[in-house]
Amino acid sequence: MILHEKHKKFRQKVKDFADNEVAPRAKELDIKHEFPWDLVKRMAELELLALYVPKEYGGAGFDVLSYAIAVEEIGRVCGSTGIFLAAHSSLGVYPIFVAGTEEQKQKYLIPLARGEKIGSFGLTEPNAGSDAAGTQTTAKLVGDEYVVNGTKRFITSGSVADIIIFTATKDPAMGYPGISAFIVEKGTPGFSSGNEEDKLGLLGSITSELVFEDCKIPKENLLGKEGKGFKVFMATLDGGRISIGALALGIAQGALDASVKFVQENKKSGKPLKKSQFIQSMIAEMATEIEAARLLIYQAAMLKDHDMPYTKESAMAKYYASHIGMKATDMAITIHGMLGLTKAYPVERFMRDEKLMEIGEGTSEIQKIVIAREILGK
Repeated sequence: MILHEKHKKFRQKVKDFADNEVAPRAKELDIKHEFPWDLVKRMAELELLALYVPKEYGGAGFDVLSYAIAVEEIGRVCGSTGIFLAAHSSLGVYPIFVAGTEEQKQKYLIPLARGEKIGSFGLTEPNAGSDAAGTQTTAKLVGDEYVVNGTKRFITSGSVADIIIFTATKDPAMGYPGISAFIVEKGTPGFSSGNEEDKLGLLGSITSELVFEDCKIPKENLLGKEGKGFKVFMATLDGGRISIGALALGIAQGALDASVKFVQENKKSGKPLKKSQFIQSMIAEMATEIEAARLLIYQAAMLKDHDMPYTKESAMAKYYASHIGMKATDMAITIHGMLGLTKAYPVERFMRDEKLMEIGEGTSEIQKIVIAREILGK
């Protein structure tokens, strides 16, 4: 795909940041399970945390394609830093940008866009993941406040976020029509972060529970209209699929880059690895499928930029990119042999980080349902 000059320049800017500042920290973040506070600060300085948000609300005033490129480039060297950017921008920022009142945008969107606050999004629960209609967290209007009770799980940046968008229902028996979206601030009485997950990959990213125990939230913190929370989070997830697809793409590209470097520098039985037709076949397959995923992701981003329907395209992009991402990281380890299983090379980290992309923001099975419904009708 031929990019505009502005996108080429932007890619180079993010690539320089990724190579010079993010890549040197990636292994340490993974080993120490350390949240990248320093890199978050730098991304805020570089205006990367709300690329598609207009400048009047603290954003960079760029477009969704630029955002996808940023997630891709950072994910190419560090999945943990990449998923922070994706979660903050798509899940923390976007719902307020698209559904917030002017007062909510002034109070919450601007500090999120500037990186003064960290954002997150609480949808998944212990018994409600892919089936969001099964939400059990309740929000009962009592006077001028909503009283919230329930638990969210697997929330990216949950315990470090300052501002969290979450869903809750008036009555679990109502299904989708009972669900509303709300904003809660860290430190609100009755709201806390629970256990942090001990995960396979993305170890520099915090994933935790959110716990509500008679938490009182002002009525003005309702995001959108009551009972319309499903609409808010569906719009959020449509865009989120682009960013998770871009992250899957970036990790896959990182695996390919590491594999190319490895075969160019190493020999087997005195023969350069790059001369092996078996190796050449795998490199060619990885590169072709990664480029195909890139085209799908960029297409979905450009459709969104032009206010055109993109639900099917974003689901296709996320499904395919995560699928070939796992394939590419597996092939990268095969190319490295036993060395690929060691922490001396980054490909084992890439594989561990990539797996979430097939599960988070809607599993691959859910993506196929979305695609089929868009083609066949609901």
